[in-house]
Order: sequence, then C-alpha cells, then structure tokens
Amino acid sequence: MRKPLFILLLSIFSVQAFSQHSEISGTVKSSDGAMSLPGATVILEKTADQTTKGIVTDIEGKFRIGKVDTGQYTIKVQFIGYVPYNKALNMQGKPVDLGDILLAEETTTLKEIEVIGKAMAGIQKGDTSQFNADAFKTTRDASAQDLVEKMPGIVVQDGKLQAQGEEVQQIMIDGKPFFGNDVKAALQNLPAEVIAQIQIYDQKSDKALLSGFDDGERTRTINIVTKPNRRKGQFGKATAGYGTNDKYLAGASVNFFNEDRRTTVTGLSNNINTLNYSSNPNSLGDTRTQNGLINTNTLGINFIDNWNDKIDMSGSYFFTHREQEGNELKIRDYVLPSDSGQVYTQNSNSTSVNAHHQMNMRFDYKINDKNRLLIRPAISLRDNKSDSYFEGNTDTNNGPLNYTENTSHSDNFDYDVYNRLYYSHKFDKPGRSFNININTGYHTNGDDSYRLANNIFYKAEDSNEELKQYTHLDREGFDWRTQLSYTEPLGEKSMLELEYKVGNTLNDSDKRTYDYLEQTGYSLLDTAISNTFESKYLTHESELGYQYKTEKLRLQFEAEYQHASLSNDQLFPKDYTMDRTFQSILPSARLVYKFSKSKNIEFNYRTWTNEPSVGQLQDVINNSNPLQLSTGNPDLEQAYSNWLRTRFKSHDPETNKTFYAAVQASIVNDFITNSTLIAEEPTEVAEGIILEEGSQLTKTVNMDGYVNVRSYFSYGQPLDFVSSNFHISGSVNYSRKPGLINNEINLANTSHFRIGTSLSSNISEQVDFNISTRASYNVVENTLRPALNNNFFNQSTRLRYNWVLWEGLVYRTDLNHQLNTGLAEGLDNSYILWNMSIGKKLFKDQLGELSLNVYDLLKQNNNIRRNVSDAYVEDIQSNVLQSYFMLTFTYNIRRFSEGTTENDYEKLYRN
Repeated sequence: MRKPLFILLLSIFSVQAFSQHSEISGTVKSSDGAMSLPGATVILEKTADQTTKGIVTDIEGKFRIGKVDTGQYTIKVQFIGYVPYNKALNMQGKPVDLGDILLAEETTTLKEIEVIGKAMAGIQKGDTSQFNADAFKTTRDASAQDLVEKMPGIVVQDGKLQAQGEEVQQIMIDGKPFFGNDVKAALQNLPAEVIAQIQIYDQKSDKALLSGFDDGERTRTINIVTKPNRRKGQFGKATAGYGTNDKYLAGASVNFFNEDRRTTVTGLSNNINTLNYSSNPNSLGDTRTQNGLINTNTLGINFIDNWNDKIDMSGSYFFTHREQEGNELKIRDYVLPSDSGQVYTQNSNSTSVNAHHQMNMRFDYKINDKNRLLIRPAISLRDNKSDSYFEGNTDTNNGPLNYTENTSHSDNFDYDVYNRLYYSHKFDKPGRSFNININTGYHTNGDDSYRLANNIFYKAEDSNEELKQYTHLDREGFDWRTQLSYTEPLGEKSMLELEYKVGNTLNDSDKRTYDYLEQTGYSLLDTAISNTFESKYLTHESELGYQYKTEKLRLQFEAEYQHASLSNDQLFPKDYTMDRTFQSILPSARLVYKFSKSKNIEFNYRTWTNEPSVGQLQDVINNSNPLQLSTGNPDLEQAYSNWLRTRFKSHDPETNKTFYAAVQASIVNDFITNSTLIAEEPTEVAEGIILEEGSQLTKTVNMDGYVNVRSYFSYGQPLDFVSSNFHISGSVNYSRKPGLINNEINLANTSHFRIGTSLSSNISEQVDFNISTRASYNVVENTLRPALNNNFFNQSTRLRYNWVLWEGLVYRTDLNHQLNTGLAEGLDNSYILWNMSIGKKLFKDQLGELSLNVYDLLKQNNNIRRNVSDAYVEDIQSNVLQSYFMLTFTYNIRRFSEGTTENDYEKLYRN
C-alpha cells in the first residue's frame, strides 16, 4: 500500500512543481513610448539565493524569460544612456506580462567611476547577430564602416561589404531605412561614436512582416542602434583638399538628428576617383581600385520622421554627375572544338558623362490596431553620353584572321518608375489577416548611337569593309503584379496561408539602324539589323502554405502552382508570332532550429522561374563590334531554378567566440546561356549578314546542366594578449556553366578555393590597425578544349594603421598588396598600393585636422582581373589613378542636445 501511495504523492508533487513554472514578458521602450529599445539587458534575480537569468530585447524591444519558479524576484532593465529600471515581482506560477517598460533618458552628470571588466562583444539571438559597439575600439573620428569591419564575419570583398559571407544590401538606423540601398554611403555618413550596437540579420519582405507568414524573401541587413544621448543634435564632417596635378577634393556629410526626425545631407566633388564621401582623410572611400580616371559630383539627402503615432515616413534623394576616362587592354582566349589557339586582343579608350537622379520613399501608415498601409515609390533617371574608340584583332596558330577599328558616340536616356503598395488587415482572432500587395513599374530607354568601323578580313575575297551607321533604340516596358493572401491560425503554434498572384510584363522595343549615304546622310534603313518587337509575359499563381512555430523550432512548407504564358510578336522587318504556355509546381520549405539562445541551424529550399528579358528575346543583330555580333532568340523558354541552403550560427557570450558556416547550391533547368558560332569559313547568319572566318555570332539559348555550389565559414574571437580581434574565413565554390560553341556542348567548370584572416586592434583610441590577407586559388576546366584548362592564383593583403603620436599628431597608412599569377602572358603582376598621411589635430576638443596625404607612394597602382565564361577565358587590364600629394583640412561637427554635458562628451571617448 505504501508504494502506490508514495507514487501517487510523488505524481501530485511533480504536477504541482511543473505547474509552478511560469514566464515573464514585456517590451522595453523610451519614456515617451515612441521608440523601442533593441538590445536592452533584462536580468531577473531571485531574492532568496541571488541566482539570475538574463536576456536581451529583440529588434522590437521585446523579451520573454521562461521557466521561472515561484518566489520573490527583482527584474532589472538597463540600456546605455537611460536610467536603469528595477521592480520587485512575486511569481505565483502564472505568466506575467509587464507590458511597456518605459526607461527615462539620463540627463544628469554622474561622477566618474572606474568599471573593471570587459564589455560583452555580442550575442546570437535567433537569426540576429548583435554586437556591442563599445567592445570594439576605434579612433575618435572613425566611421561606421571602420567600426563594422572590426566585427566578426564582416569583410569587404571585391569592393562590396559582406556579412557572414553574404553581400549586405541595406543599412537601417534604429530600424528605419538609411540611404536606400547605398550601403557605402550609409556607413560613411555615420560616425562610429554615435553607435551603441550593430545587428546583422536577414530582413524579411514587407509582405512577410505585415502578414506574419514568411515568404522566404530576404535582404541581408545591418541595423545600427544609436546611443540615446546621440539622437538629438548636429554632427558630421567636412573636408577640403588640393594637391599636385590639380587634384582636388571637397565634401561634407552632416546629420541633423532630433529624436525620431533625422536628416542627413551629403555632398562631394573631386577628381581623385572617390565615389562616396569618406570620413577617413587617407581613404578613397573604396578598398577596390577603380577603373580609369573619374570626376564625381554628388548631392544627397536622407530623411526619416515620425509624423505622429500613426505615420512614419522616410526617403532619400541622390544626384550624381560623373565623368570617366578609361583605357583598357583585353585578351580573350576562345574555347574551340579544334585547338586552333584563337585569341582576340582589344585595346580601347573611352570617355563617358553620366547624370543620375535616384529617389526612394517609404510611407508607413498605421491606420489603427487592425489596419496598416505601406507605400514605397522609387524613381530613377539616367542620362549617359559616351565616346569610345577601340581596335581589335583575332589571331590563330596559323596567323591573323581579322582586324577592326571602331569609333562611336552614344547618347542613352533611361527612365524607371516603381511603386509598391501593401495593405494589411488583422481580424479580431490573433493570426487571422488579409493582405494585398500591388507592385507596378514603368521603364523607358531612348538610345542613339553613331558608329564608324573599318574592318579587315584577311582571308576574304573582299577583305576591306567600312561601316558608317546611326542606330536609334526606343524601348518601353510596363509591369504590374497583384498579390492577395489570407492567413488563418491553426491553434497557438500553427498558421495556414492561402495566396493568389497575378502579374503581367509588357515590353515594346523598336531598333532601327541606318547606313550613311553621301547624298542624303543617314537615310538607308538596314533591315538586316533592324527590328520591331513586342513581348508579353502573364502569370497566374496559387499557393498554399503551412507554418509551425515553437520556442525552438520554426517549420514552414509551401506549394505553388504557376501558369505562365509568353507571347512574342515581331512586327518588322517580317511579321512573326509565337505563343507559349508553361505550367510549373514551385515547392519551398524552411526549417530553423534553436539549440540555445546563441546557437541555431537553418535549412532553406526554394524554387522559382525566370522569364527571358526583352533583350534576350529580340531577334535583331547587334554589330557594335563587327567581329563579335550578338542577337536574341524569340524561342527562349523560362528558366526553372532550384536553390538549397543550410546555415549554422553560434556565438558564445562568455568568450566572445563566433562561428558561422553555410552551404548552398543552385541547379537551373533551361538555363539561359549562349550559343557561340565562330566562323571557320564565310557563313551567312542573316539576310545580307556574312560572318567572315574568325568572326563570331552569339545567340541566347536554353540549356540544362547549370550548377553552382558555394560553401563558407567564418570564425572570430578576441586575442586578449594583443588586445585585438582575430578572424578567419574561407570558402569552396564550384560552378558548371553550359554553352554551345559551333553547335558542340562545352561545360565551363570553375572551382574556387579562398581563405582569409584578419587581425583588428582593440587597444585604445590612440592605436587602431586592421591587417588582413585573403588568398584564392582557381581551377578552370573546359570539356570542349582541355588545352585551355587553367589554374590561377590571387592574394590580396591590406594593412590599415592609424596612430595618434603625440598631442594630436596623427599618422595614417593604408597599404594594399596584390599578387596575381597564371594570367595571360605579360599580365602576371604584383603591385603595392600605398597611401599615407600625417596630420595635426586643431582647435578645442581637436575637432579640426590639417593633413598631408600621398596616394600611391610607390607608383605601382594597377588593376587586372579575370573573367571566365562558357566560351572563353578573358584577362583585362585597365588604366588607374596615378600618384599624387594633397593637403586637406577636415572639421568634425559635434553639437548635441542639452543634457549631454562636456563630461559626457569626454567620457564618450574614454568608454
């Protein structure tokens, strides 16, 4: 009897003990309730034994602490620049929702205290990697880019900012868009000293954020959380300089912050290849050498404001006027069934003038608790004028085949208007919603070009040919897409979505080429290379999706049926109509599992289709290079893509070690590629168009067999013995690109192995360095011509070092070393690009600086790159900016709101 009674009592106590576990949740906001505080520290301390549980708030300022026993507790909430919050709680086994916890901003000057310990570098919270800016030391005039490049997994690769192996596509500031999609401008226009935290995550689409149902669309995003006492004031930087060879630079970036209302104005004028204003007087604002010589004038403004509790508005406008002069040597080795050793060499020079207006807006109207409207218009206008000259020749093992000399002038105007509208209605039942998404776009191209070409075909009977032509291209496009979705909760953890999409893409293109006649000028229409074409692509899509979410697991499946019709109508020179329909099943799946708060794994699978563009469809010959003609193909099918990715993230908050790894693969059926015909004898490719021996015609075609596999890993940790952060990353990539060469299949297989390490200082404001090296080894194999198989190696090493020597005397150096091997004969090259400056801080608080800068001290600057296609391997060498000296003056603008005292300002630099 005792044993059953004991079991019964034990069961009762077990159930009772289980029932006493509860949870605490809430949202941390500023005292006015207008701004959530992501990254705030929330600590729950048990009164009896002082044991604690800790967590940080997510990007919306929310937190939840689970498995809380009964008893007396104190909850403590802290955020930089705000008065800490403390509250006693009596937990009795029931969930406690604290609602909005409002923190008041600190306005009093505290006595200086010494804090012993090391700032926590960051945490991994779900899909978001979050880093504490105070854990990474920078100089007092560093930019946001200088700061983020010190953080684990963030590097500049091929001139683009990458976070954990993926290109960053947008910058947010306190959750609001900042400078549209211009990542470089956003990071250079914000000083590091105003940043509290950096968050890295994949931003969901607007539709997914509104509906709560993930559609798989992602934008790699960095969100900058600013310090509360730096959200009101005026701050920025202005620079002016003049140097040898009439080199000059004038630029400024000024931020006007008033809590939620924030305006940033930036301007730049220079002739030293700087594309974006840089806060570093020793930098061109870009780690990659630019092609040619560039004069740039830009003016931009970014605006963010909360008009009231319901309306948020943000937008940006940029005007850029750019002049560029370029010289280029191109060596192209062709893949041919016969090992003839055909090589094309081209020398060219060009000048271009480009004027670009770009405007983006975001209007978010929270009508009420259940209705929300989001509108995102964008406008882009480009006017490009260019003059170019090139001479090219083709040679084989048996001697020269052809030669061309071309002079051209073009005037191209492009106009694009976009608008995205989202409306969401939430019903009384949580999780039930109805959403509408309408996207529209209008595009025009008006291009005019004049060309004079002298061609020699050495083996033709009539070896000399002269072309003098004028071409006008008028292209117009309109696209629209409407998406309706309904979500329905299935219990507390599941959700169902029904979705319907319909869209249409319409393109009209009219290209006319006229030959020159002495009597009447450009009046003779060349029907062989003229064409009028219309294309329509209509899609209907129905989708059913299921989502399941728990604290640790997120699982989602979707199945979509797509019916698409493609209609191509050629109106000139001959009537031609082709109508086709496609039916596709497009599945997708996503799984995210959290091993802990700082470790998770993700699986993602998606499929989609891509319709061919009007340029790929239009059957008209482009003879801008008479030796290398190209044309479209109205018989193209849509491409079907399969994409799979696995990602693992881990961050140890105690050791500040981070690890990230990913593997992704793409397989494309009916891949849109090229069929290249390289004439071995005179061949008529269109009425009146003869392809002489050695010349080529490239035509778009569909082929199966495209594969791309990419893997990446990143590991970072602090090295306390040198007060620096160590980072290592690597990748192994493989791609297989099919193509046709003289009607034979060629598979261009490229394997790419890359490894890189970096060490960035975390010593003090006086010493700041970042040294990195990245090596890549490439293996290129062609199934059609193994003799062209090639291995080449590249290593890039960079040292960036800033040192405050004594009483405001500053030394800066930026050293880049490039090593290239395995390129075309005569192009194997290694060089060192060394920029250096010495400056003196001036005025009160050292806000000014006078510096002497030298660019390319060793006069070795160079730019060489390799391209691999299904038909050739190509090496290109371009002219670059040469050495110069420049004297510059820079002034830091710092004026913050009342309540931020001088002691606060000084303390900012000691933290």
